[in-house]
Amino acid sequence: MSKFALGVIKFQREVFPEKQELFERLSTGQSPEALFITCSDSRIETAMITQTDPGELFICRNAGNIVPPHTNQTGGMTASIEFAIGALGIPHIVICGHTECGAMKGAMNREGLTNLPHVREWLGYSQGAVDIVETLGAGLDPEAKMRMLLEQNVILQLQHLKTHPTVAVALAQKAVKLHGWVYDIKTGEVSAFDETTGSWLPVEERYASELASAALASHAC
Repeated sequence: MSKFALGVIKFQREVFPEKQELFERLSTGQSPEALFITCSDSRIETAMITQTDPGELFICRNAGNIVPPHTNQTGGMTASIEFAIGALGIPHIVICGHTECGAMKGAMNREGLTNLPHVREWLGYSQGAVDIVETLGAGLDPEAKMRMLLEQNVILQLQHLKTHPTVAVALAQKAVKLHGWVYDIKTGEVSAFDETTGSWLPVEERYASELASAALASHAC
């Protein structure tokens, strides 16, 4: 724990003073731009990947970046999604998977998780993606199969997200947009799902029009 304690001390002495104005503003409330749902994997550093400051992302993490379909049974993910969209009115939701995901490897072989019964049950929410891969990717090599599973799992969780009442209402009002990403740990590349074409594109290509508009706006200022 000494490493973490030293980190806290450095934050208090060096980082916090440089951003004190930001933290004072955040102390009065939050207005995040995106609900960011990703894996609990320690290698996923959301602020580093997105280059965001505190207050910009409302983050939910769990094994496999899973969103259980809505039910009347209260759970942590359900409550967090409800608060993020229903109370904070966040305009974007990102579900971000990643390469070398242990949860997705487990999802491909849930029978081998007898000693981890809760993990096995949880990964059942990815079974639809596994079934798609086993059917459509039967002839693929293991690496290509896993890549397909990462992508199909994100797509499946986006579908689950739409079953949550607050999200359904926000979508109907065009008050929220859904995004599916896959992050490659080794290369740093991030692919984004284009629902219109059903394809996965590099983020700079997927969001080319938004990036161009932002660039024009910054030049105008």
